[in-house]
Amino acid sequence: MLEAMVLPALEQGGYEYKTQVVVGKRLGGSKHKVDAVAEKGGERIIISLKWQQVGGTAEQKVPFEVMCLAGEVKSKAFDKAYLVLGGEGWTLRNFYTSGELVKHLIDAALVNVVKLEGFVALANKGKL
Repeated sequence: MLEAMVLPALEQGGYEYKTQVVVGKRLGGSKHKVDAVAEKGGERIIISLKWQQVGGTAEQKVPFEVMCLAGEVKSKAFDKAYLVLGGEGWTLRNFYTSGELVKHLIDAALVNVVKLEGFVALANKGKL
């Protein structure tokens, strides 16, 4: 999915990018690898993708990923972070993309949690 939709959208929007980048340490100390780091106009953006075709555990990983991405933005190493949710198997996708998570997690507002289609549209326009 990354190669098929996200990377062409980044190119169309004028972003330079690298894929599978270790950006730091996750909470708890393991390395934090994201799907892509995009740059444009001096702005550095980290992008993490989660795909859920059928119901499963990916939904439970979203809050932890938001916490880790927010930490990278707080460290000032990156200007923005996106967590992109794709696939049809999400039961909580509307909750996560509605902004409601900020009521429950400190610094969740530092991470843009978006649906795949919305991310592609923003990236295509160079508006991340």
